[in-house]
Amino acid sequence: MGEIGKNGGNWMKTWICDSGQKLEIFIPFLGKSRPFSGRCCQICTPKSWGGFFHQQLSRLGFRDAARVTEKDTRFRGWLVRRVCVFLMVWNWKVPADTPRDLLERVCQSKRVQDAAGLSHGFRGDSESQQGWKEKVLEILAQIQAPLSVPTLRLCCWVLLKLLNRLFFGVQLHRGQLEMVLRATRTPGVPLVFVSRHQSQLDGLLLSFLLFSQGLGVPRVTVGAQPCSPHLRALLSRLGGVFLPWRTEGTRSNRDKELPEVVLAAYVEEVLRSQQALLIFLEEPQAPRQLSGPARAWLAALLRALRGRAVPDLLLLPVGIAYDLAPGGLQQGGEDPPCPLGLGSCLRALCRALRQPRGCARVDFAQPFSLQVQQPRISPEIPPGILPGGEGGQTPEFVAKNQVISRETLEELLLPTILGTCPVLPEAKSRSPSPTMATSLEKEEEMLVMKLGLHCLSDTMSCSAIMAVEIMSALLLYRHRQGVLLSRLMLDFSWLLEEILLRRHDVGFSGQLRAVVWHSLHLLRAHVTFYHLRPLGDVLVVPEVSAEAWRELGHHSAALLPVFACEAVGACAIRALLLELLPFLGGPPVPPGISLSQDELHQKTLELLQLLPPNLLGLQPCQPPECRSQDILDKLLLCGLLQAEEENEHWVCDVSLQPWPGVDFSDSDSDNEAPKRCFKVSEPPGCPGLLLFLCRLLCPVLRSFGGAAAFLGQTCWPQPEAACLEALLQFLAQEEGWGPPSRSLALSSLQTFKEMGVLEEVQTPTGPQLQLTQPFLTATNREKLEAFIHQFTQS
Repeated sequence: MGEIGKNGGNWMKTWICDSGQKLEIFIPFLGKSRPFSGRCCQICTPKSWGGFFHQQLSRLGFRDAARVTEKDTRFRGWLVRRVCVFLMVWNWKVPADTPRDLLERVCQSKRVQDAAGLSHGFRGDSESQQGWKEKVLEILAQIQAPLSVPTLRLCCWVLLKLLNRLFFGVQLHRGQLEMVLRATRTPGVPLVFVSRHQSQLDGLLLSFLLFSQGLGVPRVTVGAQPCSPHLRALLSRLGGVFLPWRTEGTRSNRDKELPEVVLAAYVEEVLRSQQALLIFLEEPQAPRQLSGPARAWLAALLRALRGRAVPDLLLLPVGIAYDLAPGGLQQGGEDPPCPLGLGSCLRALCRALRQPRGCARVDFAQPFSLQVQQPRISPEIPPGILPGGEGGQTPEFVAKNQVISRETLEELLLPTILGTCPVLPEAKSRSPSPTMATSLEKEEEMLVMKLGLHCLSDTMSCSAIMAVEIMSALLLYRHRQGVLLSRLMLDFSWLLEEILLRRHDVGFSGQLRAVVWHSLHLLRAHVTFYHLRPLGDVLVVPEVSAEAWRELGHHSAALLPVFACEAVGACAIRALLLELLPFLGGPPVPPGISLSQDELHQKTLELLQLLPPNLLGLQPCQPPECRSQDILDKLLLCGLLQAEEENEHWVCDVSLQPWPGVDFSDSDSDNEAPKRCFKVSEPPGCPGLLLFLCRLLCPVLRSFGGAAAFLGQTCWPQPEAACLEALLQFLAQEEGWGPPSRSLALSSLQTFKEMGVLEEVQTPTGPQLQLTQPFLTATNREKLEAFIHQFTQS
């Protein structure tokens, strides 16, 4: 049996020798190196593209951060081997904490003094000054607490023991670590880590990994999930930072409130002291949705940069991947957040220790600059790895993402749905909000949203794909009725190769049969095995239940960012084919059918405008028309489309065509160039690829289609929270793909608001959602539902 090694993968073939015996042969592919994923965006950060990244870093291999031996200490011997974890943790260097005069520095900030009322001349006596300083100190105590070094070392020792019980290993790429270490040596530029939540263990895990690798103890932002006072105090002593109570969920008039300006001054001092900051972009209960606390922290970073508290910032996306989330703390985001306490954490720990052991993988993407300044040359940094590239002042993300006036989603997509515009207008970049940025506050809000969504996309692109995720996608979208193990191994090898070809890494290695059995073992609660002794094979049948579908769907969602472009193109192809199916009938891909490039381009643009980029894991900076052309190229590359001349086969083109062979024009001008057409085909080694790609996107489209059907089933107006709960109950009634996702339901409501289907109105009881005037009629609601439904049929 061959191996899927650390530096490559294998492909399985069956060879029949002269004696008639079947031999399984594994052929290596993709050379000797795995793809080094996580490159920064060339559109938004072109100067950072060549910084801190070298091709040879990908050849340094991996290390298990949870495995500690006596070689990790300065001592050797029998006793050392038994206390090596204790010795290593106690020898780690703890960097300096925030400045001891932090209170004085914050109080000296002009914005803090203005917010405290001192700018109006009411300085008062020393007693009044001491009063507002105590208030500032109280707000700072809500944000952070001094690090407790003994508690930190003790928790790291306990966590290291726990990681060895939870996982077979916690893998880190040595080349990525070297890249991060180089970034930390950039003089005068602090490093900010951004990541996404996979479980409640993520903050402790990343803090431990950075501390153990000599990167310091980062200040870890804690999200909006409420914590008990005891747990909050413990996390604060370990480096956790919290938003002040009055700023959580606040999105306007930040600078007019004392907690907001104290938070801004605190962030400036943390960055000046070169402390690393770790920001989680989303909550476990809302995957692929930028959270309110994340927006607050990112806004504070941008204000510190614009206020020139630091010359520049380096943002470093971090991806975390688990075979199984520890303790079942992450259940697909179906339940609202519950308060966390020490007791609930211990109960979750007990559940985690009882579940099967899987693997964990942490990946660091390429750091990118927000605003590249003239770098100061340091002897510790070799030339050519500074984020400025050639040097000189060159604006990066901030300057390249200034808010400009562009068409809203209501202007782009709504006319096509209602039939008021025959052709989709030229698509432009989708704004995170339907309103235009006319004020400085709106401009900052839009920039924060763009930065957060871009970082969210970067964390998805650098996250490794685990074996359980590949197996879940195969069982849910390809073999729901059951499959033989030999066939499942072939499909696993094929899907693995496709993932690596798209420059996404995988978080496992070993023999193919062992990897397949490992993933099936972790999913054994939702899979049944039947040993077929006459055939010498095993029949694998997934369980038919809502719980099994939810579990498999949650794991397989990680593959959507990998195949997002092909999935969008496949759904566009299916929508065009279904327009001809009443006349053609036959198999899913009728032979001899060609599609017009214009029609395919238009259908792809419509679907790209409908779905938010963050749901697909796509970068929000790329214009949809460029992405549509990229999708077409990828469909040609994977073999779903083949270029051919016009009129060679039937063409799916609903536009008006002249009578064949007759020219009624009286002009002497040359004929127009023939339209480019593509023949729909099945790749040679992968039958059913089109249907598999459509099913990857099916949960998203079914949620949007169900939300469209929900519009006529409820009473309007109503608060958004009540509307969300009613939508989830409505989607739960649909059968076939498991329980609905809260994240997808939120995204559908937000998209409908941007499209002009829903609008927010102010009432005496607060803001409420209601249908806009065009969609008060059932006819227009049916048009919206039919528009979405054309992409979901399979």
